[in-house]
Amino acid sequence: MKRTALFLTLSLLLILSAGCGTPPASDESALTIRTVEDGIGRKVSLPQDVERAVSLAPNITEIAFAVGAGEKLVGVTTFCNYPAEAGEIRKVGDTLKPNIETIVALRPQVVFVSTASQLESFTGILDDQGIKVFVTNPESLDSVFGSMVSIGDVLGKKQEAEKVVEALEARVRKVRVITEQTTFEAPQTVFVQIDPSLYTVGKGSYITDLIAIAGGRSVTSDLETAYPKISKESARAYDPRIIILSDSPDNREPNEVFAESSAVRDGRVERINADVLSRPGPRIVEALEQIADAIHGRKTEK
Repeated sequence: MKRTALFLTLSLLLILSAGCGTPPASDESALTIRTVEDGIGRKVSLPQDVERAVSLAPNITEIAFAVGAGEKLVGVTTFCNYPAEAGEIRKVGDTLKPNIETIVALRPQVVFVSTASQLESFTGILDDQGIKVFVTNPESLDSVFGSMVSIGDVLGKKQEAEKVVEALEARVRKVRVITEQTTFEAPQTVFVQIDPSLYTVGKGSYITDLIAIAGGRSVTSDLETAYPKISKESARAYDPRIIILSDSPDNREPNEVFAESSAVRDGRVERINADVLSRPGPRIVEALEQIADAIHGRKTEK
């Protein structure tokens, strides 16, 4: 009897101690983790229900609000100024130099970044804290829409994101119809001036894709980098028919090298709000419509 009692006591202690440890992988808690693929093909393990996220790019912040998940953002950058509600969220520094201590203190489950270049400096620190990093890196209009659905999916709003994208795609189709129905005597060549020092857009930029969809051709579309800086001699030689300015206080006029260009002579200089043009999110279709207006000389039906 004593041996039996001792055996039962030891068995009970083992059961209780096992209950205090880490649940085995087959427990229900393991089922709350899922693996998703981010914009550069990384496999990211995330909670099934993400309730706390940090956005390190204004376009990502706009996407989160557009799909109905703005309340899940606990931190954003100082550049995140749209929609107005973003101004009420805790700031974690700027896009290129976020405050890692602040991010960790906010206890997010995931941090969204806009390009792979933001990864190296802080991914290790966040990983040590159990905070996952999800990268978006759209290089075309379709991939912008894809990133919107992916972000919506991570934040538990995939269906809402798909509806937002569906509405935007309907507007894109109207632009494509105009493009298909219009012929020009000469190619509608476009130069995009990101800033007066002649940063522009190259092959890897979604803006180059927007110009093509709108019926134009970026004169710098063959440049390998997404946002190259070109020389004044190269810019002068391009002689674009249309110049698009990423409109900001320091980028209101074409560089002086374009003074004799076809675009300036013909008054075909289009200013598009820099936030609308430079953020690959829900407002990017507005930029597409304005580019189409500049190329076709008409107002695109919204």
